[in-house]
This record gives sequence, structure tokens and C-alpha cells, in this order.
Amino acid sequence: MGLEASNQGFIWVVRRNNNVNGGEEEKNEWLPHEFGKRMEGKGLIIRGWAPQVLILDHEAIGAFVIHCGWNSTLEGVSCGVPMVTWPVFAEQFFNEKLVIEILKIGVSVGAKECNRVVERIVKREDIKEAIRKVMVGEGALEIRNRAKKIKELATMAFEVDGSSYCNMQSLIHELISYNA
Repeated sequence: MGLEASNQGFIWVVRRNNNVNGGEEEKNEWLPHEFGKRMEGKGLIIRGWAPQVLILDHEAIGAFVIHCGWNSTLEGVSCGVPMVTWPVFAEQFFNEKLVIEILKIGVSVGAKECNRVVERIVKREDIKEAIRKVMVGEGALEIRNRAKKIKELATMAFEVDGSSYCNMQSLIHELISYNA
């Protein structure tokens, strides 16, 4: 409902749940009533798997609502996409700090506690405000520009003679030396 209230276009990938019989459950009873109908032309709901990096790397993508898992965080950074952070558990809260406080390319929905231990629901207003801050808020352009700059730095790191490339080469040479 926060996504709807933000008044922004979207792509929402919804994971399918497996039922006890091993088949996929098609019902999404947790979605707001007639959400799909109301969002026709405004958003796209993809059920199941989606090519996340391909989607994130598209020029039309303005932000990424992310749970702050490490792989998704790297994908968002490498695609230069501002992030709306919503960590759930474990290291995701540390990754959120990286995105918001260090890289300064994201806005938090305000999740503060591990959801697997404490039942806490993020309010729709918090989601709406976080999305609007990263998309059209006062600092949105600055966040977007920083995300693009960090994408350039990440790309350079993987090029020949970039820091990540050189570190990987060093690791490979060291591992090879153990066999010699």
C-alpha cells in the first residue's frame, strides 16, 4: 500500500510460495484487495523469478527497494541505482549502513529490528516517504548522481588493472603457488 501511495511507477517481483503438496500457490492473499487492477498501467507485478540485474541496469529504473542482502546490494551498486533499504535480518542491517551512511545512495524505510525474531510491520507511510525521498525528494538528484558515480568506480575496479581485477589476479597466483 505504501508503494501505491508513493504514486511512482514500479516493477514488483513477488516470490511464489510453495504449498504443502509441493505445487505453487497462486493466491496472493496478502496483496491489498484489487491491487493489481488499480496498478494496471502504473506498475508491473512479476510472479516468480525475474532477471534482476537486467532490470536494474535499465535506464528507466529510478530506485531499488532492497532487503540489503549482499548480492542484491552489489547488483544495485554496480547498476548505479539509488536504493530504498528494508533489511530483514542478519548482516542486512550492516549492508544498509553501507548504502545509507557510507555510500549515501539510499533511504531507509525504518526497519530497525530483525523480522525473524520480532514481528514488526513497516508502515505504509514510511515506505511511501522513503520511495518519494529517493525518487522526487529534495536530495533525490544528489543520491542519483552519487549512485551513478559509484557505478563508474565499480566498473573501473573490474576492468583490467582495476583494483578488483588485480586482487583477483593476486589471489589466483597465490593459490597456484600452493600447488607448485
